[in-house]
Amino acid sequence: MSTSTVTVRIDDDVKASAQSVLDEIGLSLTAAMNVFLKAVVRTRSIPFALEAEPDPFYSESNLAALRRGIGQFEQGQVIRKTMDELRAME
Repeated sequence: MSTSTVTVRIDDDVKASAQSVLDEIGLSLTAAMNVFLKAVVRTRSIPFALEAEPDPFYSESNLAALRRGIGQFEQGQVIRKTMDELRAME
């Protein structure tokens, strides 16, 4: 079997942390990368879920507050708050 060399740029802290975990498992970074790439080939996918963090703007509590505010606006209610009051709402 022939081998290839791959150069990958990785954050120093991430590499050190990963290497620490892999040392505990008994794998080299090269072996771990081979395991990962073989899983990609075998499953034809990334072998773990990739998800973005949900945008906090769309949280249920924020959307409820927006709905209340829109309802008040549509009813002609004007709400005034000081900056301190707004900060306290965070």
